Amino acid sequence: MAKGFGGRMPGMGGGMNMNMLKQAQKMQQDMMRMQQELQEKEYQAAAGGGVVSATVNGKHELKNLVIDPEAVDPEDVEMLQDMIVAAVNEAMRAADADAAGTMSKLTGGLNLPF
Repeated sequence: MAKGFGGRMPGMGGGMNMNMLKQAQKMQQDMMRMQQELQEKEYQAAAGGGVVSATVNGKHELKNLVIDPEAVDPEDVEMLQDMIVAAVNEAMRAADADAAGTMSKLTGGLNLPF
């Protein structure tokens, strides 16, 4: 058995470690709460001048899709499909941007892998 350290790492003050541990635990609790809140938020985006509107939540689930009847042209189904994709993708980007901004505020700009 090695002698000299008494179960402690050299250079690590006990009070500093406890303070850092408490801060890390608080940050983890705050992040979990923020992630839950972000997942419940809804984000809406429109395309085609507002004739197609999509609503997603923070879990990237499509919650609502509204298509104005004037957007339905049997001769141009591709345009309607493109507007739907554009609206959904823009709503997803809004959810991602909000999550990134919120987490950045919480972590103080630390580049953490989540």
